[in-house]
Amino acid sequence: MKHILRSLIFLSALFAAVTTPSDISACSRIVYKGDSSLYIVGRSLDWKTPIPTNVYVYPRGIEMKSDNKPGALTWKSRYGAVYAVSYDGGITEGMNEKGVVINGLFCKGSVYNNPSNDKRCPMSLAVFVAWMLDNCASTKEVVDLVKKQNFTIGGATFDGGTVSLLHWGVTDSSGYSAIIEFDQGNIKIYESEDLRAMTNDPQWSHMKAIIDYWNAIGGTHSLPGTVRSSDRCVRADFFVRNVESVADADLGASIALSVMRNVSVPYHYTVNGEPNVSSTQWVSMSNLRDLRYYFIPVTNLGIGYVDLRACDLRAGAPVLKLVVDDAKAAAGSVNPLLVPSKPFTPMY
Repeated sequence: MKHILRSLIFLSALFAAVTTPSDISACSRIVYKGDSSLYIVGRSLDWKTPIPTNVYVYPRGIEMKSDNKPGALTWKSRYGAVYAVSYDGGITEGMNEKGVVINGLFCKGSVYNNPSNDKRCPMSLAVFVAWMLDNCASTKEVVDLVKKQNFTIGGATFDGGTVSLLHWGVTDSSGYSAIIEFDQGNIKIYESEDLRAMTNDPQWSHMKAIIDYWNAIGGTHSLPGTVRSSDRCVRADFFVRNVESVADADLGASIALSVMRNVSVPYHYTVNGEPNVSSTQWVSMSNLRDLRYYFIPVTNLGIGYVDLRACDLRAGAPVLKLVVDDAKAAAGSVNPLLVPSKPFTPMY
């Protein structure tokens, strides 16, 4: 009885922590498992104001640096990739030609550094995703790269001084996933073949307890219905596990998108007394088998994707850019709309 009481108190504290009016950041991520090696990672980006975002395709062999501060890491990309770049200055997420996708989601509990590691090589959030995707062909390689923690992470603020406090979901073409978090300056990595959903706060160990609680109740009987982080995560986890598994890329994308819309926040959603509540700005989907990257602002009339297999990713090929506002009605492959571009300028 005492064990049950402690569990109820623990869960009540968690629910209180994630249902306060200040819980305004809202992003959701799912991993849809289809047939014939089809995996599609869906993600929504939710924020209280628009975050202008364009899509870039980088070939192999691009030289990059982790920051403009002394001692920064440098590298030359081993793999081509497609990136979603916010403000044309910072990578929010991306997928590389090996079928690895990395998505950054807000997590207000993140603390990147502590006195024991704040003098290491500077790593800007603007290129952190690129560093991982440029150098890694699997989730395991990402984990091995990051857990060395030979860097000090940080970055520019945005939207009037907001600090980007993030955690990251990683999935490769085999469906193997990891969640990367920073807790008081220490990296915590959770790996599994069965990480099917994540959202924002609380951090994963606590979020997993909430999901397990609702699984015990049974999602066919009851599911939490608010836009809060824990409620969205519970719904996302339940629905993505209980939709049909298909091999067809188009049907699989439609199924994944339907789950994403269930856990998205209505556009221009408002609540009295909560002026900073977020709504979904865009949804992306990464088909890791066929290397299709869908980028779908909620105001777009069409559903288009970058076909990474049809892009020239050889070293020396031009960087390509999709100006998202020019593709509002595009459907299917948007490759004809990609134009040569200079690399974006990181907001270090």
